[in-house]
Amino acid sequence: MQKAFLSFLLGISVCNFLSAQQSYTSIDAGSKIHFVIKNFGIKTGGDFSGLKGTIKFDAAKLTASSFNVSVDAKTVNTDNNTRDGHLRKSEYFDVDQFPLLSFVSTKITQSTIAGRFYVFGNLTIKGVSKPIEFGFSATAKGKGYFFEGAFEINRRDFGVGGNSISMADKLTVSLSVLAN
Repeated sequence: MQKAFLSFLLGISVCNFLSAQQSYTSIDAGSKIHFVIKNFGIKTGGDFSGLKGTIKFDAAKLTASSFNVSVDAKTVNTDNNTRDGHLRKSEYFDVDQFPLLSFVSTKITQSTIAGRFYVFGNLTIKGVSKPIEFGFSATAKGKGYFFEGAFEINRRDFGVGGNSISMADKLTVSLSVLAN
């Protein structure tokens, strides 16, 4: 009888551990990766698609949560085919040599605002990894979550755009990510 009780407790513990490790797959069709940068003083932007990766998220157990996601660099879309082709070249994203832009989290913490969190991690563009951090929201949606956040980076930190003087150094990336 005591052995059965211990087995029961062990089973509950394993179930609790597994539920804390709930894993979701990012869904490209319901997500948007958008960037905005000034070029010749005018805000211009574009999107990336091909989002893939794994998200582990439990608001009650953030130490067990993580993001490991990427987008396909070839999918850059600014609604201008000539500019998109230029952005795929080595001076910008060098998509043949570096096909993915990726983010891997190192830590997730709670914000003082309900439903808001901070993620810390490494962003990799053109083989260059830099630490970034930003706030995000997580809203339960169906069997998964909808995550929204934004961050600013310096394109020169990643070797994007060369020495262009017409293009601003800073750009903003906005994320709307559906994961089920």
